[in-house]
Amino acid sequence: MYAQVILPLAIPKTYTYAIPDEWSSRISPGMRVEVVFGRQKKYAGIVKQLHTEKPLAFEPKPILNILDSEPVVTEQQLGLWSWLADYYLCSEGEVMAAALPSNFKLSSETTLIYNEDFGDDLSALDDEEYLLAEALLLRKELRLQEVQQILDSSHVYPVVKRLLEHKVCWAWESLKEKYTEKKENFVFLHDAYQAEEKLAVLLNARTHAPRQMELLMAFLHLSRTEGEVRQSELLRKSGASAAQLKGLVDKGILVVRKLSVDRIRYLPKDIQIDFTLSDAQARALQEIRGVWAEKRVCLLHGITSSGKTQVYVRMIEETIAAGGQVLYLLPEIALTSQVIRRLQKHFGGHIAIYHSKFNPNERVEIWNKVRDGSVRIVLGARSSLFLPFRDLRLVICDEEHDPSYKQQDPAPRYHARDAAVYYASQVGAKVLLGSATPSLESYHNAVSGKYGLVELNERYGNLLLPEIDIIDTRSTGLQAKERVKMMISTPLQETIRQTLSEGKQVILFQNRRGYSPYLICGACGFIPHCEQCDVTLTYHKLQHKLQCHYCGTGYPPVVTCPACGSVKWMERNFGTEKIEEQLGALFPDHRVARMDVDTVKGKTAHDTLIQQFEQQRIDILVGTQMVVKGLDFDHVHLVGILDADGLLSFADFRVNERAFQLMEQVSGRAGRKDLQGHVMIQTTNPKHPVLAWVRDHDYKAFYAAEIRSRQDFGYPPFTRLIRLTFRHKVKAIAEAAAHYMAGQLEKHYRDCISGPAEPVIGRIRNLYIMELLLKLPRQGRVSEEARMLIHQQRAIMEGDRVFRSVLLTCDVDPV
Repeated sequence: MYAQVILPLAIPKTYTYAIPDEWSSRISPGMRVEVVFGRQKKYAGIVKQLHTEKPLAFEPKPILNILDSEPVVTEQQLGLWSWLADYYLCSEGEVMAAALPSNFKLSSETTLIYNEDFGDDLSALDDEEYLLAEALLLRKELRLQEVQQILDSSHVYPVVKRLLEHKVCWAWESLKEKYTEKKENFVFLHDAYQAEEKLAVLLNARTHAPRQMELLMAFLHLSRTEGEVRQSELLRKSGASAAQLKGLVDKGILVVRKLSVDRIRYLPKDIQIDFTLSDAQARALQEIRGVWAEKRVCLLHGITSSGKTQVYVRMIEETIAAGGQVLYLLPEIALTSQVIRRLQKHFGGHIAIYHSKFNPNERVEIWNKVRDGSVRIVLGARSSLFLPFRDLRLVICDEEHDPSYKQQDPAPRYHARDAAVYYASQVGAKVLLGSATPSLESYHNAVSGKYGLVELNERYGNLLLPEIDIIDTRSTGLQAKERVKMMISTPLQETIRQTLSEGKQVILFQNRRGYSPYLICGACGFIPHCEQCDVTLTYHKLQHKLQCHYCGTGYPPVVTCPACGSVKWMERNFGTEKIEEQLGALFPDHRVARMDVDTVKGKTAHDTLIQQFEQQRIDILVGTQMVVKGLDFDHVHLVGILDADGLLSFADFRVNERAFQLMEQVSGRAGRKDLQGHVMIQTTNPKHPVLAWVRDHDYKAFYAAEIRSRQDFGYPPFTRLIRLTFRHKVKAIAEAAAHYMAGQLEKHYRDCISGPAEPVIGRIRNLYIMELLLKLPRQGRVSEEARMLIHQQRAIMEGDRVFRSVLLTCDVDPV
């Protein structure tokens, strides 16, 4: 028998390995196997399929070992991997690398073994070689990590290479399992005292030390209230020492055992639904059921604060009552702590949360619990789509319009919403897409009949939609320079002051972080740029540095202009850090906080900030897109959008869609409990049509205008886009590679190609960039044939001496 094995590498195909006869009855698709690839390098691959056809062109290497007793990946998952690799123009190895927790991807560890035939004469070796050879002579075996410690250097490979050439030692590759069970000490009552009468005699005895007796009583209380008693918890709650516990163990009264435990503590598995759906929500729920009788995918278009989450909760309750599993997708798990708390309140320990902020061991444990069915609901970001569901029946994709569902780097550059729709169709699950501002593609699919459409047009509790005012910042009577300095207009300042006096809270939205997006010399106009990227540097005042937001490089602030020697620098535009500073000056008696990438770091930082705002320990919250997503505050009355022009000025065909979604979503944070909210939008172009649609909360008018424009100019949803990006440290080679690919594609798709052209930012991390865009019709097999042609041409380029060093990335359906 032979196995097709997927290796976690960016190689274009799977490889065939021979299965030793003794393993033929044990092996099955989805298991990890140990194989050699290339020059004796070992990998843990995944068996894709088994067959009996021996390759004609080569003699397959044998599988060295089977690493699992049962598959870690299901056949449905393998089907999803294959589809992702084919559709998004990458390899199954790249999908595997993204899908599996890192602790399932075993590392190949090199061990040096001393060659006894070499003897003990080390006089011909240099100092570093002698040091390492002497250690090998004494220890016989050394791992690379130990070699690094001996040589006190991370650059050990040249020394090891020379010892191998001298035949002082041999190198051996072995696979190291990374996952380890977590074990903890638990305390139990000795078997001799399990009977009530024996325990009573023990407690009535007066022979125990008082502190030991207190510890014993604390143990009995914990065992009866909580069941299992952890040693650490017993000592903490009783105030006893480890020596006192040891005394009871030595007397044969208590027993300490080391047991395996979960790294993540789960709540009790009970379901508590403590709300009643409104009439509108109940109608929506019934309509969704009706849609699913005919279609697998339904779009729930519910305005902000209409109670979509409560509808989701009811659908989840029905699904798990029927014995199925649920996947609840969120665009950014770290930004949705409120949703997590709300669902945990309703479903307790039935829920597992899965995202990249968990450590590798925690992710393996969640993976195994989903596979064995003990976890019924998974709440996660896009990577949770890869979990091994046993009986997936419902997929909820909340905020389905959010661009964060699209993976950017590295491959696979998949869209989790679209991949979830495909995966659900393979496993027979239903899909519910939800948004107050659906993507044009999803809404078009719904109105054209491909998806079902259910609308929820009433705010929960009959709340009014917020009142929206457009502030023309040109009519303030100030000069242009003064307008730049005044980030918060006078009308907005007065409304903030009034809102705070009423005990309400304020959210201010600015989609730029940092203090000032760029500095400019007041004498000659010089602007500091990143040395590695063609972008201006952003000034961060708190860290007192200039930073590139593309490669992350930091620079000390420029004091003297390198072009003219002037020391007069001017700040242009403003970021969240600068707004926070001005708010502190304008409202010194109120508490101001900032929410952006610079302030929200770590697993719990965002949740802590949100809870402080919920508890009204913060009066004004200023932030970037983070303040838009998944937040629900009872006391927010005013929302200010400080720079609508910045949202409406990107050179992208989705600029109107993105701007409408961001402004409508952030507007929805206002007025969520009793009073009608208030939104103020600052702009220099108050007649822009998007602002009128936002003011009227009119998604349908926005959609009607935008869909006509997309059709006129041939953009999605009427075409399918594939963007090819070429990167190289030499600009001429990047350009030549792009023109070569364009020439090959023009033979078949002349009218579908835009470019090649240099993007707005033409160099990042010292690599020059060229782009090529294909706008392909959606009919028939055109897109599939184009992907095959791109695969072929990429293979040809990789075999070319000049082009093989070009980094080519393919982005299907870019956002």
